[in-house]
Amino acid sequence: MILAGDIGGTNTRLAIVERDDQRRLRIVVESTFKSAQYEGLHLIVREFLERQESRPQAACFGVAGPVHANRCKTMNLSWIVDAAELAADSHIPHVAVINDLEANGYGISCLEERDFYLINPGDPQAAGHGAVVSPGTGLGEAGLFWDGSRYIPIPTEGGHTDYGPRTPLEYELGQYLNPKYDHLSYERIVSGPGLVNIYQFLLDTDRGAQPDWLAAELQEADDKAAVISNAGMAGKCPVCEWTLDIFLSLFGAEAGNVAMTFMARGGVWLGGGIVVKILPRLKSTSHFLDGFTSKGRLRRVMEKIPVRVILNDKTALLGAAS
Repeated sequence: MILAGDIGGTNTRLAIVERDDQRRLRIVVESTFKSAQYEGLHLIVREFLERQESRPQAACFGVAGPVHANRCKTMNLSWIVDAAELAADSHIPHVAVINDLEANGYGISCLEERDFYLINPGDPQAAGHGAVVSPGTGLGEAGLFWDGSRYIPIPTEGGHTDYGPRTPLEYELGQYLNPKYDHLSYERIVSGPGLVNIYQFLLDTDRGAQPDWLAAELQEADDKAAVISNAGMAGKCPVCEWTLDIFLSLFGAEAGNVAMTFMARGGVWLGGGIVVKILPRLKSTSHFLDGFTSKGRLRRVMEKIPVRVILNDKTALLGAAS
């Protein structure tokens, strides 16, 4: 029995995971907690374990942020997640802390074909290294090293690399956001908060009007990105639709950058709840794939790379447990 955790800036998900008779991982019980309501992960783990009849003998937590020596200072929370401290507090003998995209990378191998939606078929004989790109509260990226029989994740903090505009509009977006941040990275744009940044940019530069009903919803909303994306998906607000299209184009461009960095001929997997929520827009427009494949002389190489959306929201939990 293993305690698995998927630790994000918005939600922390914990699960008890076991292997069935065929050695497949099975989630026995799962709970979700609002991360910002707790001063540290140890308090969530305590609360979760108090509800369980028996205590796991091992735990692994996939955490959004750079991990070194089983320790992580989270990027979008004020937490320090330390494996040794968690082991002492929870009385679990074996505790590991890994990057959340590393957990996603391991989790991909636990999934079935039905857990993916194929965006770009690519080359039917595609094989080799891969990559995972996952926008959420931040922007997670990881490489997948193919050793000939399985993928081994390579955690990165690639979402914090410098934003690179390609068009006059994207350049103006960068100029608009530069004063807001000490460092303008892709995470400030290709993420939930980034989607809000794009929307606000379009409003503040007189490129669209905000309906009164939407202003009222945004005023009350904890998750403004969800309100904007829902309005865009429903076709109820032109500026929200434009926001989604800019987001998808830049998401595709950065996913393509990651694919080129790792020469991910084996495929690119897109994770995170945002991607699943806006999947109909991703499918019905070419913005993502145009951004992904528009790499000059390497366009034909990019067109051959399969791209899949991860539909199973338990991927990181399964990967942490594996």
